Amino acid sequence: MNVIITATELASELARSTPPVLLDVRYQLGGPPGRPEYTAGHVPGAVYADLDSELASPPGPAGRHPLPDLDVFAGAMRAAGVRADRPVVVYDGGQGWAAARAWWLLRWTGHPDVRVLDGGLAAWKASGGALSTEQPAPQAGDFTPLPGALPLLTADDAAAVARRGVLLDARAAERYRGEVEPIDPVAGHIPGAVSAPTTENVVEGDTVFRDAADLAKRFASLGATADAEVGVYCGSGVSAAQQVLALAVAGVPAALYVGSWSEWTADPSRPVATGPQPG
Repeated sequence: MNVIITATELASELARSTPPVLLDVRYQLGGPPGRPEYTAGHVPGAVYADLDSELASPPGPAGRHPLPDLDVFAGAMRAAGVRADRPVVVYDGGQGWAAARAWWLLRWTGHPDVRVLDGGLAAWKASGGALSTEQPAPQAGDFTPLPGALPLLTADDAAAVARRGVLLDARAAERYRGEVEPIDPVAGHIPGAVSAPTTENVVEGDTVFRDAADLAKRFASLGATADAEVGVYCGSGVSAAQQVLALAVAGVPAALYVGSWSEWTADPSRPVATGPQPG
């Protein structure tokens, strides 16, 4: 099953008698809320989903974006019209982080057909796609989350993957090395993890993913192949979801450590490494 869809393909599917459910998940870490941007203009038919309140629980010891309460998540998805028998397409402003978080959550909870708009809203507009300010009122969906369809890592699991497999750190390289840490209380990375910034998953100067062969080559150079045990983390489990999505495009299954660095560093007993890639 494809995990991404182009703007041209989406336009074609939206013109069908039964279009996919469309979710707008615009979000910017530390930036303004995405709902006003949605209200100002969105892909026609899209329903807004809020990352902080519907795709995550409040921050705490489990990280800055822990897994959402399943009842809250289910209610938001059903209100958006999500059904188990109807495809879902999600998009954001272009980074792919928030859209991938929604994609991962829906897939993890058992939805069989979810794709991310490659390049997000920027790609939609670049293709000539129109925007709408009309807020749809979809018929309530019937989606019931059944967690466990995708692999999920705990902190201990992530440490084990770093030892016996490949644990990719999706943050900026300077955060991985411990040179800067603008958000979390401790700088560095999980010992044994490999630096793999999400910025290298997209075409330079653009928001669309590199092609599958190019991504596969990139990940293989880091040891992440289809026959390896692969895990991914970031700061709070959002940009890491984009990495899991990019790996899926490349044909490499990967597990997500949702708690990520924000959960890891909440426990001072957990070890921290700094500096370049492990040898």
